[in-house]
Amino acid sequence: MAEQSIPTYLGTDSIPKLLTRYSIPAIIAMTAASMYNMVDSIFIGRGVGPLGISGLALTLPLMNMAAAFGSLVGIGASTLLSVKMGQKDTESAERIIGNVILLNSIIGALFSVIGLLFLDKILYIFGASDQTLPYARDYMQVILMGNVMTHIYLGLNDMLRASGYPARAMIATLSAVLINCLLNALFIFSLGWGIRGAAWATLAAQAVALTYEIIHFSNPKHYIHFKRGIFRLRKQIVQGILAIGLSPFLMNLCASVVVILINRALQLTGGDMAVGAYGIVNRVALLFVMIVFGFNQGMQPIAGYNFGAQKYDRVIKVLKYTII
Repeated sequence: MAEQSIPTYLGTDSIPKLLTRYSIPAIIAMTAASMYNMVDSIFIGRGVGPLGISGLALTLPLMNMAAAFGSLVGIGASTLLSVKMGQKDTESAERIIGNVILLNSIIGALFSVIGLLFLDKILYIFGASDQTLPYARDYMQVILMGNVMTHIYLGLNDMLRASGYPARAMIATLSAVLINCLLNALFIFSLGWGIRGAAWATLAAQAVALTYEIIHFSNPKHYIHFKRGIFRLRKQIVQGILAIGLSPFLMNLCASVVVILINRALQLTGGDMAVGAYGIVNRVALLFVMIVFGFNQGMQPIAGYNFGAQKYDRVIKVLKYTII
């Protein structure tokens, strides 16, 4: 793609070629992203023990809720960005980037404050026992302290893909997973930080990936980049982001509710070990679901761009190919 130009190939190249170009990196990235909790489970199981795994399983609904708010902004904004690119509206596209950072900062901060204030009560509702609560609390306290950074990292990753850089979005995610693995071993085994070490490893890995994304969007040679004046919430953009992102938000929220109900039932019938076992199964199942999510993320920039360019026949075509 030529620098400082709209990726017009999204409206001209063949749909199968575009799906391959966008979906394969997205599938790899989403599959790698699902490895986060699996890697944490492996290291926590080896370095902390079974109760540590159960404690980690209890954090999954809270993590899903955080992801729900992340998708509210990230998916909504990336879709809107693709539409604006199809309309050749560069000014609005750049303003969307600024609004993504501001919205993620506000939502992430509110989520962190509420989560930290009521963490013990929330975890008990999620199915924690007196034995597993300390592990879940230690993990989530660290994660919630870095929640704003996590939201911005995920939001900018969606922006990378939507603005025509699916491979760079994949690189950011893969680097975060690799660094997470290395730091898990260091923090849990070498430094003896226990389950908190797994949480710090996750945040440190995301910080590195976020730095990579910020460097990309700080480069004025790229079509979409940081500029003065874009870091201001604009009503029309915020409404567009929230309207589009509401559907994935509610889907993630429902997934959290399902896990909460199952965890509570397992705590009553099988105890802490049953909760931990379900957590492991859930992470393995998530690995396969992420393949489908990868296809969806791959088709989104193509569909959004062509919708904005009023090439509705190509929108229908990309939908058909993705379903097949």
